Amino acid sequence: MRRGVRLGVDVGSVRVGVARCDPDGILASPLETVKSGKGDIDRLVELVAEHEAIEVVVGLPTSLSGREGPAAQAARRFADRLADRLPPGTVRLHDERLTTVTAESGLRAGGVHGRARRKVVDQAAAAVLLQAVLDAERLTGSPPGEIVRGSS
Repeated sequence: MRRGVRLGVDVGSVRVGVARCDPDGILASPLETVKSGKGDIDRLVELVAEHEAIEVVVGLPTSLSGREGPAAQAARRFADRLADRLPPGTVRLHDERLTTVTAESGLRAGGVHGRARRKVVDQAAAAVLLQAVLDAERLTGSPPGEIVRGSS
């Protein structure tokens, strides 16, 4: 298992959820919700620097059949823009199927409802995504997902 903080990113049309893990890559936890649009990439670049992250994992929303629709294409564009601003090999895409459903369920079970849940569900989904990535790397010894080269 590589040592170093990683960030998980759940890209949405309104909000971008961000999670981080500890330097040993054991536990992912929600970090922040960033408003989608102008300044979102800038904020993520700041978070990478602030947390000295070695990697950013962007969720790729595919359908249950594995097909990529408009949301997946938007996530790919987002990941390309982010990769253009970070060192090569820093950004990866990873399948995020059912992360929001899992996050919603966990928050509901924890007693978080309504508006309060909407404010943090994207962060929680990013944490679910990042935890899956950490667990897969621990199991296989290799970082999962697809390296994003950027559009440059």
